[in-house]
Amino acid sequence: MIELLPSSYIDRLKVGEIFARHAPLEVDLGCGDGSFLAALAALHPARNFLGVERLAGRVRSACYKARSLPNVRVLRIETTYAVSYLLPPASVSAFHFLFPDPWPKRRHHERRVFKPDFLDALINALAPGGLLHIATDQHDYFDEMVNLVHTRDELQVVPDPTGEFPATTFEKRFRNSGQPIYRLELRKISPVI
Repeated sequence: MIELLPSSYIDRLKVGEIFARHAPLEVDLGCGDGSFLAALAALHPARNFLGVERLAGRVRSACYKARSLPNVRVLRIETTYAVSYLLPPASVSAFHFLFPDPWPKRRHHERRVFKPDFLDALINALAPGGLLHIATDQHDYFDEMVNLVHTRDELQVVPDPTGEFPATTFEKRFRNSGQPIYRLELRKISPVI
């Protein structure tokens, strides 16, 4: 596992070169300390995993946890920028958007990442049939995300998700304190015209 230093911050990533192989790419947006990223990559060695995180300490932790996994790379950059400008169109088989910063105070809601432009970028980067996994402990933020995705014909709710995922550090903390977890899985489809 290595921390990814792109050759350019304005050119799209060459995913096959970064991993030195072609395999389905899953992206953990805001990978935090890397616990989820490393556990998921260990479960699926035939897939490539990219962690995106802006905080240096968390990037170091993610790199350490994934140090023995050849199918993991970690990119230190803002999530919105990575999705909007660095990920090639139709290159991602799954996004994991788990427990994003909720900015719970109403006056800070404009700082929340999940907005129309971000969703447009996610849809653009998702391959046909690609998945978007969302989880949060914030009911109001979850409602905002659900309302937004329902405005898009390219995304279809997966009614009975079958994938099992390792728990993130935040998920463990929230479950231990008895907080509910809100989840949504979406699949990119071709819109009917």
